[in-house]
Amino acid sequence: MDLVSAIIPYFKKKSFIDQSISSVLNQSYSNIEIIIVYDDEEKSDLEYLRKIYNSNKKIKIIVNEKNIGAGFSRNRGIHESKGKYVCFIDSDDIWKKEKIENQLNYMKKNNYKISHTSYEIINDKNEIIGNRKAKDFYNVKDILTSCDIGLSSVILEKGLINEKIQFSNLKTKEDFVLWLKILKSKVTIGGLDENLLLWRKTKNSLSSSTFQKLFDGFRVYKVYMGFN
Repeated sequence: MDLVSAIIPYFKKKSFIDQSISSVLNQSYSNIEIIIVYDDEEKSDLEYLRKIYNSNKKIKIIVNEKNIGAGFSRNRGIHESKGKYVCFIDSDDIWKKEKIENQLNYMKKNNYKISHTSYEIINDKNEIIGNRKAKDFYNVKDILTSCDIGLSSVILEKGLINEKIQFSNLKTKEDFVLWLKILKSKVTIGGLDENLLLWRKTKNSLSSSTFQKLFDGFRVYKVYMGFN
Protein backbone atom coordinates (compact mmCIF):
# COMPACT_ATOMS: atom_id res chain seq x y z
CA MET A 1 0.00 0.00 0.00
CA ASP A 2 1.60 3.26 -1.18
CA LEU A 3 2.11 6.07 1.33
CA VAL A 4 -0.04 9.14 0.66
CA SER A 5 1.03 12.53 2.04
CA ALA A 6 -1.71 15.05 2.84
CA ILE A 7 -0.49 18.67 2.94
CA ILE A 8 -2.44 21.21 5.04
CA PRO A 9 -1.31 24.87 5.06
CA TYR A 10 -2.62 26.55 8.22
CA PHE A 11 -3.50 30.21 8.71
CA LYS A 12 -6.16 31.29 11.23
CA LYS A 13 -8.71 28.51 10.66
CA LYS A 14 -9.06 27.20 14.22
CA SER A 15 -12.84 26.90 13.88
CA PHE A 16 -12.56 24.29 11.12
CA ILE A 17 -9.14 22.62 11.37
CA ASP A 18 -10.29 19.73 13.60
CA GLN A 19 -12.98 18.74 11.09
CA SER A 20 -10.46 18.80 8.27
CA ILE A 21 -7.85 16.72 10.06
CA SER A 22 -10.45 14.23 11.30
CA SER A 23 -11.67 13.73 7.73
CA VAL A 24 -8.13 12.72 6.74
CA LEU A 25 -7.51 10.48 9.75
CA ASN A 26 -10.84 8.70 9.20
CA GLN A 27 -10.12 7.72 5.61
CA SER A 28 -10.80 4.13 4.57
CA TYR A 29 -7.26 4.20 3.12
CA SER A 30 -4.95 3.91 6.11
CA ASN A 31 -1.38 4.50 4.88
CA ILE A 32 -1.39 8.29 5.25
CA GLU A 33 0.87 10.96 6.69
CA ILE A 34 -0.40 14.47 7.42
CA ILE A 35 1.90 17.47 7.15
CA ILE A 36 0.53 20.68 8.69
CA VAL A 37 2.50 23.74 7.54
CA TYR A 38 1.84 26.45 10.12
CA ASP A 39 1.99 29.81 8.32
CA ASP A 40 0.81 32.33 10.91
CA GLU A 41 3.47 34.65 12.36
CA GLU A 42 1.31 35.31 15.44
CA LYS A 43 1.66 31.65 16.55
CA SER A 44 -1.60 32.07 18.49
CA ASP A 45 -2.99 28.66 17.47
CA LEU A 46 0.29 26.75 17.39
CA GLU A 47 0.15 25.54 21.00
CA TYR A 48 -3.42 24.34 20.46
CA LEU A 49 -2.41 22.26 17.42
CA ARG A 50 0.65 20.84 19.17
CA LYS A 51 -1.32 19.90 22.27
CA ILE A 52 -3.89 17.93 20.28
CA TYR A 53 -1.84 16.45 17.43
CA ASN A 54 1.82 16.13 18.50
CA SER A 55 1.18 12.66 19.95
CA ASN A 56 -0.24 11.33 16.68
CA LYS A 57 2.55 9.60 14.74
CA LYS A 58 0.78 10.22 11.45
CA ILE A 59 0.92 13.99 11.89
CA LYS A 60 3.91 16.29 11.47
CA ILE A 61 3.70 20.04 12.21
CA ILE A 62 6.12 22.32 10.37
CA VAL A 63 6.36 25.97 11.46
CA ASN A 64 7.32 28.69 8.99
CA GLU A 65 9.58 31.39 10.44
CA LYS A 66 7.48 34.01 8.67
CA ASN A 67 4.27 34.06 6.63
CA ILE A 68 5.07 32.76 3.13
CA GLY A 69 1.56 32.13 1.81
CA ALA A 70 -0.43 28.99 1.04
CA GLY A 71 1.33 28.17 -2.24
CA PHE A 72 4.87 28.23 -0.88
CA SER A 73 3.69 26.47 2.30
CA ARG A 74 2.39 23.61 0.14
CA ASN A 75 5.74 23.51 -1.69
CA ARG A 76 7.50 23.18 1.67
CA GLY A 77 5.08 20.44 2.70
CA ILE A 78 5.73 18.54 -0.52
CA HIS A 79 9.48 18.81 0.06
CA GLU A 80 9.09 17.37 3.57
CA SER A 81 6.70 14.61 2.48
CA LYS A 82 7.65 10.95 2.13
CA GLY A 83 4.70 9.62 0.14
CA LYS A 84 4.64 8.38 -3.43
CA TYR A 85 1.43 10.38 -3.77
CA VAL A 86 0.74 13.90 -2.51
CA CYS A 87 -2.68 15.42 -1.92
CA PHE A 88 -3.90 18.71 -0.53
CA ILE A 89 -6.63 19.77 1.84
CA ASP A 90 -7.16 23.31 3.03
CA SER A 91 -7.75 23.73 6.75
CA ASP A 92 -11.48 24.37 6.38
CA ASP A 93 -12.38 21.66 3.84
CA ILE A 94 -13.65 18.12 4.52
CA TRP A 95 -12.95 14.83 2.71
CA LYS A 96 -15.49 12.05 2.30
CA LYS A 97 -14.39 8.78 3.93
CA GLU A 98 -13.66 6.91 0.68
CA LYS A 99 -11.83 9.78 -1.05
CA ILE A 100 -8.26 8.52 -1.17
CA GLU A 101 -9.17 4.88 -1.71
CA ASN A 102 -11.58 5.54 -4.59
CA GLN A 103 -9.37 8.16 -6.20
CA LEU A 104 -6.20 6.06 -6.12
CA ASN A 105 -8.07 3.10 -7.61
CA TYR A 106 -9.35 5.40 -10.36
CA MET A 107 -5.84 6.73 -11.07
CA LYS A 108 -4.21 3.32 -11.20
CA LYS A 109 -6.97 1.87 -13.38
CA ASN A 110 -6.64 4.71 -15.90
CA ASN A 111 -2.88 5.24 -15.54
CA TYR A 112 -3.23 8.88 -14.39
CA LYS A 113 -0.42 10.67 -12.58
CA ILE A 114 -2.79 13.37 -11.32
CA SER A 115 -6.54 13.55 -10.78
CA HIS A 116 -9.27 15.65 -9.21
CA THR A 117 -12.86 14.88 -8.21
CA SER A 118 -16.30 16.41 -8.24
CA TYR A 119 -17.14 18.23 -5.01
CA GLU A 120 -19.88 19.94 -3.06
CA ILE A 121 -19.64 23.53 -1.84
CA ILE A 122 -20.56 24.22 1.79
CA ASN A 123 -20.90 27.33 3.95
CA ASP A 124 -19.75 28.02 7.51
CA LYS A 125 -22.64 25.93 8.84
CA ASN A 126 -21.73 22.86 6.74
CA GLU A 127 -24.80 23.44 4.53
CA ILE A 128 -24.44 22.43 0.87
CA ILE A 129 -24.84 25.51 -1.34
CA GLY A 130 -23.52 24.23 -4.68
CA ASN A 131 -21.42 21.67 -6.48
CA ARG A 132 -18.79 21.31 -9.20
CA LYS A 133 -18.43 18.39 -11.61
CA ALA A 134 -15.00 16.98 -12.44
CA LYS A 135 -13.88 16.41 -16.02
CA ASP A 136 -10.71 15.37 -17.80
CA PHE A 137 -8.23 18.04 -18.90
CA TYR A 138 -5.91 17.08 -21.76
CA ASN A 139 -4.13 20.35 -22.60
CA VAL A 140 -3.79 24.00 -21.62
CA LYS A 141 -6.64 25.11 -23.90
CA ASP A 142 -9.10 22.87 -22.02
CA ILE A 143 -8.60 24.76 -18.78
CA LEU A 144 -7.93 28.39 -19.80
CA THR A 145 -11.52 29.62 -19.81
CA SER A 146 -12.69 27.83 -16.68
CA CYS A 147 -10.78 26.05 -13.93
CA ASP A 148 -13.14 24.01 -11.78
CA ILE A 149 -10.42 21.91 -10.19
CA GLY A 150 -10.94 21.89 -6.44
CA LEU A 151 -7.46 22.01 -4.94
CA SER A 152 -8.51 19.92 -1.95
CA SER A 153 -9.72 17.20 -4.32
CA VAL A 154 -6.37 16.71 -6.09
CA ILE A 155 -4.02 13.74 -5.74
CA LEU A 156 -0.80 13.61 -7.76
CA GLU A 157 2.38 11.60 -7.98
CA LYS A 158 5.10 13.46 -6.09
CA GLY A 159 7.44 12.91 -9.03
CA LEU A 160 5.47 15.47 -11.05
CA ILE A 161 6.74 18.29 -8.82
CA ASN A 162 10.10 19.92 -9.50
CA GLU A 163 11.71 23.36 -9.45
CA LYS A 164 9.76 24.49 -12.52
CA ILE A 165 6.48 22.71 -11.78
CA GLN A 166 5.25 23.75 -8.34
CA PHE A 167 2.90 26.21 -6.63
CA SER A 168 3.38 29.92 -7.36
CA ASN A 169 3.41 32.81 -4.88
CA LEU A 170 -0.06 34.23 -5.62
CA LYS A 171 -2.74 35.03 -3.03
CA THR A 172 -5.34 33.26 -5.19
CA LYS A 173 -5.03 31.00 -8.25
CA GLU A 174 -1.64 29.72 -7.04
CA ASP A 175 -2.92 26.24 -7.86
CA PHE A 176 -4.08 27.29 -11.35
CA VAL A 177 -0.47 27.97 -12.34
CA LEU A 178 0.46 24.45 -11.26
CA TRP A 179 -2.32 22.82 -13.28
CA LEU A 180 -1.32 24.85 -16.37
CA LYS A 181 2.32 23.83 -16.05
CA ILE A 182 1.40 20.16 -15.57
CA LEU A 183 -0.82 20.24 -18.67
CA LYS A 184 1.92 22.07 -20.59
CA SER A 185 4.23 19.16 -19.79
CA LYS A 186 1.73 16.91 -21.64
CA VAL A 187 0.32 15.19 -18.56
CA THR A 188 -3.44 14.58 -18.52
CA ILE A 189 -5.43 15.60 -15.43
CA GLY A 190 -8.10 12.95 -14.86
CA GLY A 191 -11.52 13.92 -13.51
CA LEU A 192 -13.35 11.48 -11.25
CA ASP A 193 -17.05 12.40 -11.29
CA GLU A 194 -17.73 11.43 -7.69
CA ASN A 195 -18.41 13.90 -4.86
CA LEU A 196 -15.54 13.14 -2.50
CA LEU A 197 -14.90 16.61 -1.09
CA LEU A 198 -16.81 19.29 0.81
CA TRP A 199 -15.21 22.60 -0.21
CA ARG A 200 -15.94 25.46 2.16
CA LYS A 201 -16.79 28.92 0.85
CA THR A 202 -16.50 31.63 3.51
CA LYS A 203 -17.50 35.29 3.15
CA ASN A 204 -14.09 36.76 3.97
CA SER A 205 -11.85 34.26 2.18
CA LEU A 206 -9.39 35.35 -0.50
CA SER A 207 -11.04 32.96 -2.95
CA SER A 208 -14.25 35.01 -2.70
CA SER A 209 -12.51 38.32 -3.56
CA THR A 210 -13.34 39.21 -7.19
CA PHE A 211 -10.70 41.94 -7.41
CA GLN A 212 -7.95 39.69 -6.04
CA LYS A 213 -8.90 36.91 -8.49
CA LEU A 214 -8.85 39.32 -11.44
CA PHE A 215 -5.46 40.70 -10.40
CA ASP A 216 -3.98 37.24 -9.89
CA GLY A 217 -5.63 36.00 -13.09
CA PHE A 218 -3.69 38.63 -15.05
CA ARG A 219 -0.46 37.53 -13.40
CA VAL A 220 -1.20 33.86 -14.19
CA TYR A 221 -1.62 34.52 -17.91
CA LYS A 222 0.95 37.28 -18.40
CA VAL A 223 3.73 36.70 -15.86
CA TYR A 224 3.75 32.95 -15.23
CA MET A 225 2.57 31.59 -18.58
CA GLY A 226 3.72 34.38 -20.93
CA PHE A 227 0.36 34.71 -22.70
CA ASN A 228 -0.92 37.95 -24.26
